[in-house]
Amino acid sequence: MTVSEPVPLAFVPTAGAVREAVTKAGGQPVWLAEPQWPLSRATGEPMEFLGQFALGGGRLAYLFMSGDEDDFVDGTYEPEAGENALVIQPGGRIPDFVTVDGRAEGPSAGADHLPCAAEEADGEEGDDGRPFQFLGGPGIEPNWLQGEEQPGDGWRLVAQLDSCDLPFDVNFGDAGVGYAFVSPDGKEGRFLWQCC
Repeated sequence: MTVSEPVPLAFVPTAGAVREAVTKAGGQPVWLAEPQWPLSRATGEPMEFLGQFALGGGRLAYLFMSGDEDDFVDGTYEPEAGENALVIQPGGRIPDFVTVDGRAEGPSAGADHLPCAAEEADGEEGDDGRPFQFLGGPGIEPNWLQGEEQPGDGWRLVAQLDSCDLPFDVNFGDAGVGYAFVSPDGKEGRFLWQCC
C-alpha cells in the first residue's frame, strides 16, 4: 500500500446546528440508525460527544469519551477500557466492553464546527513536518506522538485529533493527540489517545 500524506485539518464554527450526515466536531450526533449513546463504565453516565466522521458509503463514525474539562475519568486513553467509544452506523456493531443507551441527545464537548478547507488549516506539526490533526483514509498513516498503538492488523485510521487544535477543551492529557480507527470489516471502531 502506498502511504499518502495527510492534509492538515481545522474546524470552523457554524451558524447553527449541523443536521446533515457529514464530518463535524461538537453539537449532537446525526444518527443514521437507532441512537446508541455510550455510557461510562466507571460512572454509568453518558459519555461526551466529540464529533462524527464520514466513512464513505453513507456511513458515519461517532466519537464519544467519558468526562469533560471539569470531570476526569481514568482510562479514557485506552481503546478497550469502556471510557471512550467510536460507534459505526449503519451496520456497525458495539464491542462488548461498551454499554449504550437509546438516547438521541446528550452531553457534547461544544457547539457544532465543520472541517475547514486545507489551505485554511493552521495546525501543529511534528518534527517530521506531518500534521497532528487530519482525517484518515486509504494509505494515510497515524503520526504517533509516542510509540505505535495500532488496534490490530488492517485497522484504518478515521481521524487524528490534536487536543491543542480542537475548537473546544478535551482531556487527552498534556498536549495529547487522539486516534480513531475502524476495523478491517468496517463494522467496529476504536479510539485511544497519547500525550507528551
